[in-house]
Amino acid sequence: MIKFIHIKSTYLFLFLLFNFQLISCAKRVKSSELKVLRLKKDSIIITGAAKTDLYLNLLKGKNVAVVANQTSVIYKKRDSVFWVDPETNEKGLEKVSYPNIHLVDSLLSLNISVEKVFSPEHGFRGKADAAELVKDGFDTKTGLPIISLYGKNKKPTKEQLKGIDIVVFDIQDVGVRFYTYISTLHFVMEACAENGISVILLDRPNPNGHYVDGPTLEMKHSSFVGKHPVPVVYGMTIGEYGQMINGEKWLKNGIQCDLKVIPLENYTHNSKYHLPIRPSPNLPNDKSINLYPSLGFFEGTTINAGRGTEFQFQKYGAPFFAKSDFSYTPKANFGAKYPKHQNKLCYGVNLIETPHLSKIDISFLIDAYQKTPKTEKFFGVTFTIHTGNTTLQKQIEQGLSAEEIRKSWEKDLESFKKIREKYLIYK
Repeated sequence: MIKFIHIKSTYLFLFLLFNFQLISCAKRVKSSELKVLRLKKDSIIITGAAKTDLYLNLLKGKNVAVVANQTSVIYKKRDSVFWVDPETNEKGLEKVSYPNIHLVDSLLSLNISVEKVFSPEHGFRGKADAAELVKDGFDTKTGLPIISLYGKNKKPTKEQLKGIDIVVFDIQDVGVRFYTYISTLHFVMEACAENGISVILLDRPNPNGHYVDGPTLEMKHSSFVGKHPVPVVYGMTIGEYGQMINGEKWLKNGIQCDLKVIPLENYTHNSKYHLPIRPSPNLPNDKSINLYPSLGFFEGTTINAGRGTEFQFQKYGAPFFAKSDFSYTPKANFGAKYPKHQNKLCYGVNLIETPHLSKIDISFLIDAYQKTPKTEKFFGVTFTIHTGNTTLQKQIEQGLSAEEIRKSWEKDLESFKKIREKYLIYK
């Protein structure tokens, strides 16, 4: 039995589209009369953005700002339709799909008063390089003003929030501390708390949510690349993380934000999740996202981690490594205008065939350090920012093994897991 609880324009559209699909099914069998046995949702993960019935009423009659980028999409809804032809008893299965729609377009189509869009690092369309300043502008499709939170200011100003009643936050995270979207979340929550504005956070899966690992940030090294005392991999969705920011009173002066998380459906921390849209220019696929926690450390070194190739964060190398069977030449491309060692032949290691990781593999960093001649510089000024402490650099310089380094993380990891447990929505 098919039930439509809320009859809105979106649901009416889906209803008509569904019936059109059934008519299409009828054309492929002898009888035009089909009996639908059942309509069943696939056991796919449903994002918070797709659960409009949980947040639409909260936005009606309000002036809304949206924090979004290219990943803020309500993906195709897929249903399995089982049918039977009563004359021939022929049975069939149809997959019914509905079009993708960007959250901003969805809200506008449902007559929600979206006043402006705030965009994070890489911009609203996700085309800017890492650490590249993003300018304010206007969305060519909707005409809405776009205010960059990776340009003149990383925190919305009082003036920018003037007249806004509620902020909707919807960005795909990858669960790594030095990936800056959680810092953007921090500043959005802080600004809204200071100005008496509510935040609705539409939750999305964490592709690295199946484990917790890495060195924990020391607050004296807090920066936009890592603001909180958490491990490199924290094993939480962005919704859970937002609750932790609030609950641990990490916002300025211990203030708390009026935060509502719209949860996922069919998700656990062991769920495998393929990101349909790359979350940033240099994370093009599942392999790069899985390797990113381990290879992200190279951002603070002189080693190229695949930027300037089509296999970002799936290889590493440098011109000063000894010649080997594997080599590549970084060139300027989408997401990397000036990659390390641009147009130079780099020898290194190909990680494309690496098995799926459930921990940070620190051996890559140790290997690269050992391959670097003493005449060449290895650590850069931002290495401490990425690691969140000065310890890891010292451990590598002292020649500690991967096992010894990992053991040094254990106490802090156990302490963090106790904090994390309080804010988990999914097990």
